[in-house]
Amino acid sequence: MADYILEMHHITKRFPGVVALHDVSFSVHRGEIHALVGENGAGKSTLMKILNGVYQADEGSIVLNGEKTIIRNTTEAKAKGIGLVFQEFNLVNSLTVAENLYINRLPKRKGRIDWKAINREAQEFLDSLGFNFKATQKIEQLSAAQQQLVEIAKVLAINTSLIVMDEPTSSLTTTESEILFAIIENLKRKGISVIYISHKLEEVFRLADTTTVIRDGQIIDSAPTATFTRDSVVEKMVGRSVDTEYPRKNCEIGEVVLSVEEIKREGLIEDISFKLHKGEILGFAGLVGSGRTEVAEAIFGAELYQKGTIEVKGKKIAIHSTHQAKHEGIGLLTEDRKETGLVLGYNLIWNITITNLNKVRRRQFISEKAESLAAARFTQELNIKTPSLKQFAVNLSGGNQQKVVFAKWLFSDVDILILDEPTRGIDVGAKYEIYQLMNRLAEQGKAIIMISSELPEVIGMSDRLVVLSGGKKVGELNREEATPEAVMSLAVSN
Repeated sequence: MADYILEMHHITKRFPGVVALHDVSFSVHRGEIHALVGENGAGKSTLMKILNGVYQADEGSIVLNGEKTIIRNTTEAKAKGIGLVFQEFNLVNSLTVAENLYINRLPKRKGRIDWKAINREAQEFLDSLGFNFKATQKIEQLSAAQQQLVEIAKVLAINTSLIVMDEPTSSLTTTESEILFAIIENLKRKGISVIYISHKLEEVFRLADTTTVIRDGQIIDSAPTATFTRDSVVEKMVGRSVDTEYPRKNCEIGEVVLSVEEIKREGLIEDISFKLHKGEILGFAGLVGSGRTEVAEAIFGAELYQKGTIEVKGKKIAIHSTHQAKHEGIGLLTEDRKETGLVLGYNLIWNITITNLNKVRRRQFISEKAESLAAARFTQELNIKTPSLKQFAVNLSGGNQQKVVFAKWLFSDVDILILDEPTRGIDVGAKYEIYQLMNRLAEQGKAIIMISSELPEVIGMSDRLVVLSGGKKVGELNREEATPEAVMSLAVSN
């Protein structure tokens, strides 16, 4: 049998107005973990969709197990032993975990489906993977992280020899990620090959035997992971030298613009107090469940708080709705841009202007010209890469989608901006642009609260850190005090 389980030779794929892949050759050894890295829009997903039969290449060929093959659709890909774990969930929410695992392959006994056996076998399989939910639970009852684990289980339940994992830890906690890593390493021991796509380079260096870098639809380099450094991978991904991962801003911190005193949400956060200054980036650090997002939702009026006071620019206010928060100059970039940050079926123009239609209203009507001019301005300022202002948000890369969310708040001209996981699921090049944008906004006098699960990021970007644990504030650190050790010591103290 061939040493390579997969060879993709000279793959080219064109879409109207763009060459997504140009003469790409990509190979995976049997029983290896092979990382595929690149910025959003580099061509990773297109290449994997060709492998999975979603797209057909315009040029090039695919060789599986030493034999040239044609993959016309996803059913053929599965039949050939290829499994794909999508970043977007492909589950039926109204069905149980077991039903999703066995969908389209329900075993029958005497012409009838043996649900008892299916549930038992599914539970045994979930237990063998170390997953902490029941086979009889409906998908809609599970957290996003658990749904991601179901997606992984669906692929593992089928007899696959090559598994593609696209950002599999994007919704997982640290503990769940560790379970996944153990599963991946076990797959490797069984001789199963894994193509691992992730923006988290620490995962790449931990897991991958080989790393391939793709940029602008072309392979830039492919070599054993041990021969790369983190900086060299980043430079190959973005096509330039990145001098510093977290750029420093140059501005003086001004007066207090937001004061929160002893705010409480029953069972979620308790008596949390802090102040935010003009021109400041205030970081919120803590483990999952520490209360960071719950504080942001209370300040923005997305969820009501039962106790406490909020002052904006010295004026005491009681925020009861998101509309009121926006009126007071507060904006929230939510942690899930696809669910709560964007209307994916709307174009850029509508997504950018939706938060403040009064600014583009002319008498009783919305001015299309005013909308287009506003959207064009922010698209240029934020370097949003799109073929047209009328492009739907769903068709943009993750980094460009996030810039559109920023654009809608800049259009509303809020003074206080709460950023909940602003770089989640975007590549290192787009991350750097987001960091530069944050600094630019602070230099313009905006006040920013940054919530991030990535400890180096929240430390590297913040002037000051508030640390939460178990719904309580357990410490506050200035930039000099905020070491990873100091933050984690506080984060686990409650």
